[in-house]
Amino acid sequence: MDVMDYRGIADRLAHDIETGRLAPGDRLPPQRRFARAHRIAASTAARVYGELVRRGLAVGEVGRGTFVRAAPPPPEPALAEPAGARVDLEFNTCVLPDQAELLAPALHALVDDGFTAAMAPVGARGTARARDAAARLLTRGGWAPDPRRVVFTGNGRQAIAAAVAALVPVGGRLGVEAITYPVVKAIATRLGITLVPLPVDDAGVLPRALRTSGVRVAYLQPVLHNPLGTTAPERRRAELAEVVRELDAQVVEDSTYAFLGPDLPPLAPERTTVVDSLSKRLAPGLTLGFAVPPPHLVDRVAAAARSGAWAAGGFALAAATRWLEDGTVASIVDRKRALAGRRQQLARERLRGFDTSSDPGAYHCWWRLPEHWRAETFVAAAARRGIAVTPAAAFAVVPGHAPNAVRLALASTPADTLVAALGELASLAHGSPEDESVD
Repeated sequence: MDVMDYRGIADRLAHDIETGRLAPGDRLPPQRRFARAHRIAASTAARVYGELVRRGLAVGEVGRGTFVRAAPPPPEPALAEPAGARVDLEFNTCVLPDQAELLAPALHALVDDGFTAAMAPVGARGTARARDAAARLLTRGGWAPDPRRVVFTGNGRQAIAAAVAALVPVGGRLGVEAITYPVVKAIATRLGITLVPLPVDDAGVLPRALRTSGVRVAYLQPVLHNPLGTTAPERRRAELAEVVRELDAQVVEDSTYAFLGPDLPPLAPERTTVVDSLSKRLAPGLTLGFAVPPPHLVDRVAAAARSGAWAAGGFALAAATRWLEDGTVASIVDRKRALAGRRQQLARERLRGFDTSSDPGAYHCWWRLPEHWRAETFVAAAARRGIAVTPAAAFAVVPGHAPNAVRLALASTPADTLVAALGELASLAHGSPEDESVD
């Protein structure tokens, strides 16, 4: 069967979905049964279903099958902007009530100095003062980066893009956890890079998967993974570091959430480019990105930041440097760690009895839904109640290979609103999908 034939079958199914013959939430036949019914090869049936997923008309769930999508697909890149729902449990923006007052003095001082530092041209390497402040911030688990290796970008996503662009050629392959930060998928597409999903378990990436994948660069989140909220234990970290060294590979380690978790060094520091930012410590609108490559890669990452127009601006660099130097960032981080712990306690209390997991200090919670709910249907039902949550499909590298789970962002919503929303979601999960009408 040629390409047009399988697309023609997909067109007919799309028409059935648009006209209501196939309703939101309907389960499509298993691929082998579909293939027999249409007298096509099983591989062609797989291409038909893949085409429906690509068009956003269907969603596949591991071990459950393929279903007509119950809600519109999220905009790409997923999680890039707040959802706009009455209660947004998709986007993690943690801002303290008095945070503006805490940040203002450094800005006043910057103005009093005549904006000299903010107006001066800066490159991806920033200034010596900024590098020293950033190196102190990024020190963790006995690892203290050399300030001369710090590269600055406008935000964490740009730091990831610069590191990946520097390490993976166009047409190359990048290993990533099979469930990963969604923006990485968009970055890879724009850079012409193929993502290779690496299977994970409760301890993180499987070392044997990294060894057999054939990749020489991997993007990983070993400390406080987003969305799973897990941290690789010591033995798993040691095994992964051994494989990285054995393969002569490089790691891009995303540490954006690591400040909320245990104090651990990078996996294999001499082969790791650490990327981080101020977005979760301060706010997305007041951020700065950092990349700390091994010594022999600093110039390459800095060049990628410049060529991609990802280098930080002078004002952001000057303001962030002052916030780092005067202790403002450290003070805010201490309070946000305490806030995250309280939010996790609320989630544990309100979702008691459900299959949830997360680090005790994380901003988010991973919820494996009851068997009678599918993630897409649950997300649509929650949306009708004014609550936005994120389905696992948004984090899956391979479409149709998402677990039946959702991520809850706990940091942005006021505590009383969060308590009410979690109670509403618990009530929804205890109920039946058949009780929820689909518009």
